[in-house]
Amino acid sequence: MNITQEKTGNLTAVVKIKIAPTDYSEKIEKAIKDQAKKAQLPGFRKGMVPAAHIKRMYGKSILVEEINTLLSDSLSNYIAEQKLEILGQPLPLLDNAKDFKWDNTDEFEFDYELGLAPSFDVNISSKDKFTQYVIKADEETLDKRIKSIRRSYGKMSNPEVSEESDVLYASATQVNADGTDVEGGISSTATLRLDLVKDKAIAKTLTGLKKDDEVTIDIKKAFDDVAVVAKALNIPEEDVAAITDQFKVVVKNVNRLEESDLNQEFYDKIFRAGLVTDEAGFKAKITEEVEDIFTQDADRKLSNDIYEQLLSNHKLELPDEFLRRWLKATNEKLSDEELAEGYDDFAKNLKWTLIENKIMKDNNIEIKYEDVVKAAKAKLDAQFKMYSPSPLPEDQLAQYAGQFLQEKENANRMFEEVKALKTFEQIKSVVTLDQKDIDYDKFVALTTG
Repeated sequence: MNITQEKTGNLTAVVKIKIAPTDYSEKIEKAIKDQAKKAQLPGFRKGMVPAAHIKRMYGKSILVEEINTLLSDSLSNYIAEQKLEILGQPLPLLDNAKDFKWDNTDEFEFDYELGLAPSFDVNISSKDKFTQYVIKADEETLDKRIKSIRRSYGKMSNPEVSEESDVLYASATQVNADGTDVEGGISSTATLRLDLVKDKAIAKTLTGLKKDDEVTIDIKKAFDDVAVVAKALNIPEEDVAAITDQFKVVVKNVNRLEESDLNQEFYDKIFRAGLVTDEAGFKAKITEEVEDIFTQDADRKLSNDIYEQLLSNHKLELPDEFLRRWLKATNEKLSDEELAEGYDDFAKNLKWTLIENKIMKDNNIEIKYEDVVKAAKAKLDAQFKMYSPSPLPEDQLAQYAGQFLQEKENANRMFEEVKALKTFEQIKSVVTLDQKDIDYDKFVALTTG
């Protein structure tokens, strides 16, 4: 077998693989004999089919299969031996394809195009400076979080007059501008969560209402969310777009989730028994929780700043035309328009992956299975805390993490998250981080503006 490589560009090459009969004849004979031993054909006892008969019937298909296997193995071994860093997968050059007799005497030749990764160094030092924001929990945010938790553990009541966080059960009827019912319009029992009303004027209209009170509102404007409107009116989401009229709302009942009392029973429900014994301790724990979330937000901002800066500093060249052909070859449903629209983002992410891999390699950073398990547990724990601050028992969390990682997609995603975390930790250990205190609302404006 003869394998050669020819550079066709700065980051592209063609590998030529020539296979002579001496490279495959022995493999073909063995494959034929193996199949003869297992074949069950009319007129022959099992295992007694002559090899010549198998060769006559299946010889060509066996040859094709063995040549494909030989090609795949040879190309993979060559790439590994030559230490070629390729992007995507090798693409067969169909234009160079030759006609073969497939009769066990052919000298085969196949050409594959490779896209090669650029050679580069990651240049980072203490001269690279980034702002690390420190966000403190303000009283308004703390009050909202505390109120939410107290309501989660509270009890339901039916007050006479509605307030801004209540739920109205009402009849909702689609009406014309003159107040008459729309013929064939929507008429349903509605559930209106006032905390989801985005229009302040309408929110004010819906507070202070009693049973049997009647108001007319623009429900689409009130919620400004197709899913919320559909759920409120108990209709399919696809029907929301056609709504142009207002709704007459007649209150049937007002529901309120009363806040739980701040007592020991409440503290023990959401924290480990005895961990919190008074209101000050409760607020301190909630402050810790909120600021932990803020820290995660600040870390994401820092990571994004590092990501953008390093990409800007390292102008990596890619074999773009090869990569476009590879994307089309491996995604049959990908249209030219979709490729054109999405290629820049694909290339940007690929460049960052190359930078990540280089940092990992240069610093001998390894990812162990226990790292992935730890990350999965942290992710699941954070999700459970969205519904309850009370932590899951360690054995139960470990069980959920094991089940979560059994899904290959989840395991791959967690591996990539650990890889990103370790990469950013390495970068942050080298660059200069300037800490800066910032109010939460200003931080939000900074990240969304």
